[in-house]
Amino acid sequence: MDFYQTDLSQLHDDLVNKKISATELTKETFDHIKANDDQVKAFLTLDEEGAMKQAQAVDKAGISADQLVAGIPLAVKDNILTKGLRTTAASKMLENFNPVYDATVVEKLKQAGYVNVGKTNLDEFAMGSSTENSAFFTTHNPWDLTRVPGGSSGGSAAAVAAGDVLGALGTDTGGSIRMPASFNGIVGMKPTYGRVSRWGIIAFGSSFDQVGWLTRSVKDNAYLTALIAGNDEHDTTSSLKAVPDWAAQLNDSTSIKGLKIAVPKEYYDGLRADVKEVIKAALDHLESLGATVDEVSLPHTHDGVPAYYILASSEASSNLQRYDGIRYGYRAPEAKNLEEVYVKSRSQGFGDEVKRRIMLGTFSLSAGFYDAYFNKAAKVRRLISDDFTKVFKDYDLIVGATGASTAFKIGAEIDDPKTMYMNDVLTVPVNMAGLPAMSLPAGFSAEDGMPVGLQLIGKPFDEQTIYNTGYVFEQTTDFHKKTPQLGGQN
Repeated sequence: MDFYQTDLSQLHDDLVNKKISATELTKETFDHIKANDDQVKAFLTLDEEGAMKQAQAVDKAGISADQLVAGIPLAVKDNILTKGLRTTAASKMLENFNPVYDATVVEKLKQAGYVNVGKTNLDEFAMGSSTENSAFFTTHNPWDLTRVPGGSSGGSAAAVAAGDVLGALGTDTGGSIRMPASFNGIVGMKPTYGRVSRWGIIAFGSSFDQVGWLTRSVKDNAYLTALIAGNDEHDTTSSLKAVPDWAAQLNDSTSIKGLKIAVPKEYYDGLRADVKEVIKAALDHLESLGATVDEVSLPHTHDGVPAYYILASSEASSNLQRYDGIRYGYRAPEAKNLEEVYVKSRSQGFGDEVKRRIMLGTFSLSAGFYDAYFNKAAKVRRLISDDFTKVFKDYDLIVGATGASTAFKIGAEIDDPKTMYMNDVLTVPVNMAGLPAMSLPAGFSAEDGMPVGLQLIGKPFDEQTIYNTGYVFEQTTDFHKKTPQLGGQN
């Protein structure tokens, strides 16, 4: 099966009309993964036996017209709990963890009849921007195997870009869906905070984390996001708002005429020249489609990264204190007393980046420093949110680059945490404000031939405007049709 040449709707029709069975489709999917994944390294765990059983069960039960994902092979980021299937968060701390329940999003997918092919690689505990922080191995970008796929959902993005699956679940704490989508030339959506349940997600920053999809097309993303969205009694932060059928409004009559787009001048700061050229061309194209584009200011944009890393690291230090070598997770075998169990288990079980953020967060929350760091960062978060609110009084969308550059070389930034953190300057403000945002292919760099992502930021719970705009842009360009030649550049 060539996933580059089909979409969710077409594949569903083929399954319903028995042009292919779920079992055949799943077998072809694994054949494709086996042929590519030695190069890409998108998957931490493959579950061929379990997937084939799921597919056979779907074939036996039959697929009705309204079961859109029944029998469709998809992938799940490895910080999302899957009952009976190893879930590691790409950490030695959880290397052998076998969950006893499913995350809510996985449970919803199971009820819809999906086929889970396996768990994708990530930066350890979702902390990173390149997937180089995985405790097991680095995932490679299918467009150029010497480059990173972004992070932390790099494995999910690479699996979709490589044509292994039509969609893969990711999580986004500060850009971890959108940045990999940009680097891999695919679609990545971070819904409004609370739109999708976080129950069963291994927590990093609880007030920032949100589950979303990486897909090849905007419409597939809309279908799949609606499937996992909605209130969940297990998650008190999940919204009670009804979930619209976003995909139903994406058709030949979808238009963006009269759409008011704001482009923050701060979003041009630090953009590499080749990226700026692609983004300006994309904005010109949106204007040609009937949208109005104006320059605005989001004055606290550049305060976002330092404030985010204080707040998110503080939440991480709290969330990760449970991994103590006592209750579950890695336990240092040579520990001789209680103190050594704690110290050695955490020292050996966590990687450098996770330990760095735990220490930063613990320091920020400590007596004598709370007001100087955490409290001040929380005030900056409010200022960033207020900036967005002010602009959205007059505009429908905020648009700009997803990242300041294209995918960088593996190893180029891993030893420079500050430079690595600054990759998130255009994505973290969205998480600070809890807004929905999507990255979609905007073109290719004239400098290195790599994909460039366009970020669409919407009002709270207005995913529809984002999807409409992304769909019209996608249908009137051909960037999404280009595919990587595993290791080459298009």
